[in-house]
Amino acid sequence: MTRDYYQLPKSSSVMRFLWKCAGGDRYLLERATYSDQIKYMCLGGIVFATGALAGIAGGYAFYTIFEPRGSAIENPIDTQTVFTAIFFGIIWGLMILNIDRFIVTSTGKGDGTEAITMGELKSALPRILMGMIIAMTISKPVEIRMFKTEIDIKLREKQIEQQTIYIDKVNANFNEEIKNKDKELIKFDKDLGLKIGRHAELEKQYIEEARIITVGPRALAVKEQMDAVGKEISDIKNNPEYSRIKKEKKIIEDRREKALADTEKVANGLDGLLERIKIAHEVAGFWISLFITLLFMAIELTPIFFKLMLTKTTYDYLAENRDELIKAEYGIEVKYDYYKDKQGVEKHLTVNHEAERLIFEKIEVTKIQKELTEYAVQKYKEREMKKIDENLDEYIKTINTDEQSS
Repeated sequence: MTRDYYQLPKSSSVMRFLWKCAGGDRYLLERATYSDQIKYMCLGGIVFATGALAGIAGGYAFYTIFEPRGSAIENPIDTQTVFTAIFFGIIWGLMILNIDRFIVTSTGKGDGTEAITMGELKSALPRILMGMIIAMTISKPVEIRMFKTEIDIKLREKQIEQQTIYIDKVNANFNEEIKNKDKELIKFDKDLGLKIGRHAELEKQYIEEARIITVGPRALAVKEQMDAVGKEISDIKNNPEYSRIKKEKKIIEDRREKALADTEKVANGLDGLLERIKIAHEVAGFWISLFITLLFMAIELTPIFFKLMLTKTTYDYLAENRDELIKAEYGIEVKYDYYKDKQGVEKHLTVNHEAERLIFEKIEVTKIQKELTEYAVQKYKEREMKKIDENLDEYIKTINTDEQSS
């Protein structure tokens, strides 16, 4: 619209995008004042910034959830998890943006004054509570990223403690089994040790005899005893019971070694989002954590309170005029404060003239159709009565023929 007394600057694509974020009507804003345009652009900026922060925070939270578990200190970035986190972060950000857009759009101007009354707060309470919940979901991932270095150090300490505890449990579980097997082996090992010692002694004697003189009867006798002891050693080693117990002990030891090798993997599993949030509260303390949450609440709730504090401007009157024109176009009439309900609260009466007209037409057409049907029935009756008066026997014969046919 061209005006001689007031010219609006042309809106940019960025401004129009932010209007959409704030739920503003572009058609009306381009015909309102520049201050209205700036107000809705700022509102849209806050809503968009909240959605962007939610996307970043959500992306980091999803990365923490899906990343491969490892040492809290030495844990390189996983490329595949990064792309997954970006995908879910974008979805999360768009979802929060849409929710914030709905909250801001559905929040009215209150009573049209700068003061926020108790009644306005009560009506806006559900939106305020929703905004607080959103603010908390955004603040926690940001908080654990802010204190990442301190959290990593503290988390690594917990991982080492967890690994030590797990090693002690593994040793306690398997050492008892190994101890029982050692008790079963002791009788074999004791006899085997004695015979190995005897064999070594005889071997020494044989070497001495063979070195002093040629292999004579004494050396051969020692050799014979040594071979006998060697056979006894071999018999013990090949004893099925002894082999079975040693095999079972080896299986238990292998299981223990495998469990001990998994202790680091189990300890590194202590690296979830919940654990990091707990440590963040320990590291930051109650007050710092509270102020970070309050900061995001302030950002999230600003558009709601801002709208409640806005006074009516040209944009609002144009919006009301638009609504009234659309109502008039479709035959809708609202009688404000027309009646009071049982609690004494004044209610509006909505009259849908177009609908009432259609209903009236349907009722009248139905009445006419009913009257015409009644008239047709009356005429049919008169015609049949005339037939009876003119030839009663023929009419009776016709009735009898119809009954026999049926």
